[in-house]
Amino acid sequence: MKLRVVIADDERPARHFLAALLRTFAGVELVAEAGSGTEAVEQIYRYRPDLALLDLQMPELDGLAVASIIEKDIRPLIAFVTAYDEYAVKAFELNAIDYLLKPVEHSRLERTLRRAEERLERESWRQMEEERLEAAIDEIAVTHRPGYLERIPIRRHEEILLLPVAQLSVVEAEGDILVLTTVDRQRYYLTCRLKELETRLDPQAFIRLSRGAIVRIDQILSLSPMPGGTYQVTMNNGLEIPVSRQQARQLREQLLRI
Repeated sequence: MKLRVVIADDERPARHFLAALLRTFAGVELVAEAGSGTEAVEQIYRYRPDLALLDLQMPELDGLAVASIIEKDIRPLIAFVTAYDEYAVKAFELNAIDYLLKPVEHSRLERTLRRAEERLERESWRQMEEERLEAAIDEIAVTHRPGYLERIPIRRHEEILLLPVAQLSVVEAEGDILVLTTVDRQRYYLTCRLKELETRLDPQAFIRLSRGAIVRIDQILSLSPMPGGTYQVTMNNGLEIPVSRQQARQLREQLLRI
């Protein structure tokens, strides 16, 4: 697997120089270039790279703002590039893996790319261990788990609505509030953690797409492949839900194997 990289710099010569340097590395794929902070955000959401090389001084949004805006589930590893070193402390507060000074040297960039690859390997190993632990916990808990819900109690003003689980399409987390969207796009709100509700839903009927979303399997209309091996799911009611990289493998195994 190649290291997929996006670069962002509003100065075209500097951007082209960095792009040319990246192309000398066999294990690297430059998937997109951006000439502004706003464009960098768009390219990161579109291509889901492993690493973003961001210039710190850009119009509209600088590199620090870009790193702050991107959601954690989507945010790639980030290395900042600049002609000045005055922002180094702030850069590393945002968990940047490196800080490159212009003009970027080949050997220095190689060190940054190696650092990114090592970080991704560690995260992949940690993810595997977390999945094994969750699987063990689920296996132990299955004999103690109460029956799966058939209806969900939703408080509305002075009454409690018993929402049939069969009518659910998507469950999304917004902090400690869950947004339940039905097949006909009615929305209801429930004060509960997503993980807690997930344990009460039949895993043969529902699948997790990301840290913040669960959907009913028989309401999935189509899957659109996205860069980086992920997908975007379209539901029968028209809702579009992105799939996290972590859950993409489970989605393939459960839905795309004949």
